[in-house]
Order: sequence, then structure tokens, then C-alpha cells
Amino acid sequence: MTALPRRFGYARAMDARLLALWILLFAAGAGLGWWLLVATRVLRDLPSIPRAPEGLELPVPDPAPRVSVVVPAHNEEAHAARAARGILASDWPHLELVMVLDRCTDGTRATLEPIAAADPRLRIVDNHDCPPGWAGKCNAARVGAHLASGDLLLFTDADVEFHPTLIRASVAILRHRGLSLLSLLATPRVRHWFEAVVQPVAALMLMRMYPIPRVNDPQSPRSFANGQFMLFERSMYEKLGGHAIVREDLLEDIAFARRVRDAGGRGGLCTAEHLLFVEMYESMAEFHRGWKRIYLEAAERNPSRLHALACEWLVGGVVMPACAIAAILAGFAWTGGSLDPLAIVTAWLGVASLGAFLLVTAWLHRMCHAPRAAAVFHPLGAWLVAHCMLEAAVDLDRRRAVRWGGREYTLEPRPTGGYGPPPEPLPD
Repeated sequence: MTALPRRFGYARAMDARLLALWILLFAAGAGLGWWLLVATRVLRDLPSIPRAPEGLELPVPDPAPRVSVVVPAHNEEAHAARAARGILASDWPHLELVMVLDRCTDGTRATLEPIAAADPRLRIVDNHDCPPGWAGKCNAARVGAHLASGDLLLFTDADVEFHPTLIRASVAILRHRGLSLLSLLATPRVRHWFEAVVQPVAALMLMRMYPIPRVNDPQSPRSFANGQFMLFERSMYEKLGGHAIVREDLLEDIAFARRVRDAGGRGGLCTAEHLLFVEMYESMAEFHRGWKRIYLEAAERNPSRLHALACEWLVGGVVMPACAIAAILAGFAWTGGSLDPLAIVTAWLGVASLGAFLLVTAWLHRMCHAPRAAAVFHPLGAWLVAHCMLEAAVDLDRRRAVRWGGREYTLEPRPTGGYGPPPEPLPD
């Protein structure tokens, strides 16, 4: 009498194992296909991604235009002097540097004064207030642009490091391609654990939203710029109305790119490679706030899009690697008996899926100038980035204020994406 229940219990256990193996087999196969597709798309796009060093092979415009570099700086004592020295070391012959110290309370000015005394091309400007409705950085850039005299205006940050040939390469690309705005993706320096683990994932997500080949396609509606390096033709900057036209935008660089497109100009995006380095955030909390701001605007304040992208990244970066590991463990544990062929296939498909994940993510991390070994922690990075995007969506839904650049923004969600007409320019 006891044999029959035991037999039914054994059959139920076998059925459960069989179902689990089939599920894991499917999940491991999906993971393998996902990461192979990612690799295929990257390989397809790589040849069409322009790099700033390519500009060194182009002829220098004749006559060489005067370039005004404008650097807004708020309490940048640790970085400002290095940034100024790097810019002034440029091999570009016609150059001025305007550093606008925006309500600084530290020793930023003291670090810059010896440089200005030795090089008259550096002008230090103290800015003590910020008009209502302006973010501090945006207003400081406006102040600097008003004082600049160059034919080209280059806006950059105080935490960057220029190579001496950077301006020459960038001006050549701008003029050769007939661009109104050229922006570069700076190479981040890896100093903290989150820069190695999370920064590559965050950057890859942004490139997923704004693929470089599409940004550079004049027929594409994707417009993108990076505020760490924006080189304008002065005529376009003034036609737009300068920084006043983007004073209501949380992310002025992407807003500028859209305004340039709407005004009939052309924007371009290149990777900086070794010509431009940046040190972005000093803590994980700063990283989280900064990237949440970026994703809010990059997704056009669309909560549904933020949710969808976060779920996509969780599935690809967290769920699929976990399923691959589960397939390996279950497949080898249940090898034997009637489950043997299915278990073996499941285990080895899990190995292939996990191997593809590690190889592709190590390659992508290296492309982002992060250690390849950090790819092991890619699921953690994907989870943190997805959490950042989901929190951004919640902020929109609940109308929670976002603080950035000395100003609080209460953003209205835009379920269909897109932006309304720009604000009216303000007089200087």
C-alpha cells in the first residue's frame, strides 16, 4: 500500500525536475542569444563611430578661428588648476580661457591666480549671484560666453583633463563636417569601485538610448550632446539665444542638441579616447543623483520609457546570468537516469550563456576604459542602474523635486515624450 504513494511522489518529483530543466534550458538559450545579439550590434556600429583623434589627420582650418574655452566652476579647488593647465597647454594658436567661479566658497581662485599671473590667456571671473529660474552652472556658462571673444565657443567642466592636441582635432572635425555643435564623450578615470562596476553599465545604457551612429545621422531625430565638451560655432550659439534658451532644462547639453537640430544646424558626437579625461563623481550618492538627472532628461521625462528600459536592463544584466548559473548547477546535479540527455544539454547551454555574458561584458567594460575583471560584477551594476531609472520614474509620477546645480526642479512627466517650444530668450 505504501509503494503506490512513493511511486506517485517520485513521479511528481521527476515531473518538477523535468519542467525546471526545460525552463532553464529556454532561459539559458535566451541569454546566449541576447548577449550574442548585443555583441553583433556593437560590432556593426563600431566602424561608424567617429573618434576625436581622427581629427588630427584633417587639415587645420585656414585662417585658424579663435577658440574661447568657458569653464563654469563651483568649489572646484581640487580640479580647477589641473583643468586650466591642460587647456592652456593646447597647441592651438588662438585661444582664450574664461573660468567663471560661481559662488565659490573654497580655494578655487587661489589655485588659479598663479596660473593667470603667468599666462594672460586665462581670465578669472567671480560670479556672486544666480538669477531666479537659472541653474548655477547654466548661468555661469552664460556669464562666461558673454565675456568670450572667440569665433568658436567651447564649454567644458572643471573636472576634465585636456590633451594638448584636443582642440586642434575638435576644430578640424567641426569645420570638416560642417557642424554647428560638436560634442565629445570624455573618457572617465576609474578611481572608485562604483566607477569600475556601475559607470560602464550606466554609459552603455545611455548609448542604448542614443546610439552614436544615429546621433550623427542628419536624418535621425536622435539629438545628443555631452556637457563635458560642447564646441559651438558662435553664430549658432547666438542664433539660439545662448544659454537662456535652455535655462529651464535639467540637462542643458541634450536640450542644446535638440535646439540646434530644430534651428536647422547639425550636431555631431565623437568619442574622445585619450584626448579628454574626466573625473565625474566622488561618491556613490553623487553618482546616483547625477545619473538619475541624466536619465530623466534622456528619456524625455517619460515614466513608461524609464520603466521599460530598467526592466530590459534587469532581465539582460541580472536575470539571464542568474538563469545561466542555475542551468549549470541544475543540469550537472540532475545528470543521470531518464533526465540525463536534457540535463546535459541544459548544463552546457548554461555554460555557453554564462561564457557569452562574461566575454561580452568584459569587452564592453574595456571599451568603457574600465577593468575587464569588473565584468564579473556587471549584474550588480545593472541592478544599480535599473534602480536609478526606476527611482527617476517614481520621482516623475510623484512630482518629487530633483535638486541639481543649486536649484530644485519639480518635473512634469511627459507620457508621450518630446518637448514643447523653448522658453523666450532673456536679455543679458
